[in-house]
Amino acid sequence: MKILITGNLGYVGPSVVQQLRSSRPDAELVGLDTGYFATCLTNAPFLPECRLDTQHYADVRTVTGDLLQGVDAVVHLAAISNDPMGNTFEAATLDINYRASLDLARKAKACGARSFVFASSCSMYGLAEDAPRVEESPLNPLTAYARSKVLTEEGLRQIAGNGFQVTSLRFATACGMSDRLRLDLVLNDFVACAVASRRITILSDGTPWRPLIHVKDMARALDWAVGRDPGEAGPFLAVNVGSNAWNYRVRELADAVAAAIPDVAVSVNKAAQPDKRSYRVNFDRFAALAPGHTPRVDLGTAVRELKEGLEAMNFRDADFRDSRLMRLKVLADLRARGALTDRLEWVWKQRAAHTS
Repeated sequence: MKILITGNLGYVGPSVVQQLRSSRPDAELVGLDTGYFATCLTNAPFLPECRLDTQHYADVRTVTGDLLQGVDAVVHLAAISNDPMGNTFEAATLDINYRASLDLARKAKACGARSFVFASSCSMYGLAEDAPRVEESPLNPLTAYARSKVLTEEGLRQIAGNGFQVTSLRFATACGMSDRLRLDLVLNDFVACAVASRRITILSDGTPWRPLIHVKDMARALDWAVGRDPGEAGPFLAVNVGSNAWNYRVRELADAVAAAIPDVAVSVNKAAQPDKRSYRVNFDRFAALAPGHTPRVDLGTAVRELKEGLEAMNFRDADFRDSRLMRLKVLADLRARGALTDRLEWVWKQRAAHTS
């Protein structure tokens, strides 16, 4: 089996590659990534891509059919992956997250791939505080990132069929230690605050709901989706992926971190504008479809692993929100250096295209 993993040089990718290599030792694993965050390694014992058979450095917007020849399954992680980046680079977000995703799916289907797994997001539910959202609940995307996920799901639904199976995994908010750690995620941010300064500063009023999932459990869900039985849910499936036990208010997450790490104080921004991104999610359908791949990592374990991982890095940066551990900061730095265009294309590749 040949599996193409796009966006493998990001935060989730290392766990996905490790999971697939472990569960499918004879598979041919191929990575594809443009490389924005390739240098953002965080105490990795070795280059995570060593587990791959091949690594391609390419923009997902320019993938050709040649690269997809012989591919049986695509695990599509590549995306501009949070609200701050999506709001700053809205045009590029729609190009990469939406248009390029559908183009990739069409080309994969034409080249004979049988399975396309899309990393979607529960953020598409937006403001939804009345009851936990199920898959049929109304969608209320509030940001460019969330809108891109809704549009892509709608397009993938039309492409699925005729031997081409599409699985859209609506993930809860990611968390946990990674070989390419991000701190622009709520739990990761709180643990970093606790380790660096012994003070957690909540930027909102602490009341919004967030469902969470560990990156290792995301990887296990993606592994399941690669080979899921199409007879169970048909050629197109959109399913919430996470755990009912992992629906927390933001303040509850901060308090849990403070309880696990001694001498940590928690402060709330009482003057903050209400955060409309507040939603609880029901994950019963995923538990029924994939009982052997439901989340295993609990909140306490996630906090402990993050703490130990940051300490192993000698992490002490109280100003980390302005550091390269924030993905928007990485892109801004690359733009400032003249390496990326405003559409997040590598400048030298764009020049080469114009001169060829």
